Amino acid sequence: MLADRTIQIAFENEAVAVVDGQFGFGQTVGEQAMDLGIAKAARHGVAVVALRNAGHLGRIGAWPSMATRAGKVSVHFVNTSGAGILVAPHGGIDRRLSANPIAVGIPRAGQSPIVLDMSTCTIAEGKIRVALNRGVPVPENCIIDAGGRPTTDPNVFYADPPGAILPIAGHKGYGLAVLCEVFAGTLTGGGCSDPANAGRLANGMLSIILDPSVFQSDATFAAEIERFIAWVKSSRTVSDASEVLMPGEVEDRTKVARLRDGIDLDAATWSQIVEAAASVGIAVEECRPE
Repeated sequence: MLADRTIQIAFENEAVAVVDGQFGFGQTVGEQAMDLGIAKAARHGVAVVALRNAGHLGRIGAWPSMATRAGKVSVHFVNTSGAGILVAPHGGIDRRLSANPIAVGIPRAGQSPIVLDMSTCTIAEGKIRVALNRGVPVPENCIIDAGGRPTTDPNVFYADPPGAILPIAGHKGYGLAVLCEVFAGTLTGGGCSDPANAGRLANGMLSIILDPSVFQSDATFAAEIERFIAWVKSSRTVSDASEVLMPGEVEDRTKVARLRDGIDLDAATWSQIVEAAASVGIAVEECRPE
């Protein structure tokens, strides 16, 4: 990834933009692309922004959250054209796809938005790394070894030859992953999953941004969202301890807890952070994770 990059517009009309991230940091070129799309949706009611050659876009839920703050509904499809090919296709063994997330944001009047941010694979690679560092297994039915056998051992994922992550929900998750490749890879021009590009991580993202006031009045839209949420949450729960939640509620609660209590890091992860900082001459205050 490269610093100080701005998006370059390859094509643009009133509602559509194809932009190149110039391999800049995803957190900056992604924001620039979303600013462009939100402005177009505000003027024309709908916008489609195809972003290619972005550095790692980070938490994809950040982009629909950005749109909801502007009162917009949005849908996002993301792929990785190079490094990050970790997922086996349904019925296959070898790594052929990336995590290929899909994210959606729906604004709510005066409340936290509904934000769905899901990979089309069973587990994020970062969580496998955390399990490895902590010396604990990953959940069942998430990864396979190089022979296609199910395993919970994170070491197997990083073995030579390596294992692979499985798609969510079998053929259904695999189908969604293929859609992400087409929308975020082919349509953007950044390309689909390709081992020839394995030396560089590049994300593509297709974002569809809608102004709900074009389709319904703001009051009607907001009222129907709240009625629907109340109806869903009124369901009986499987136990007294369980709760019906909307997409994004768990993440909101986790954010509050971590801002209050800090982020729990195992010793191995903290050691890797300190080592990475030292490699670029940054001193890290001595600290030992609990």
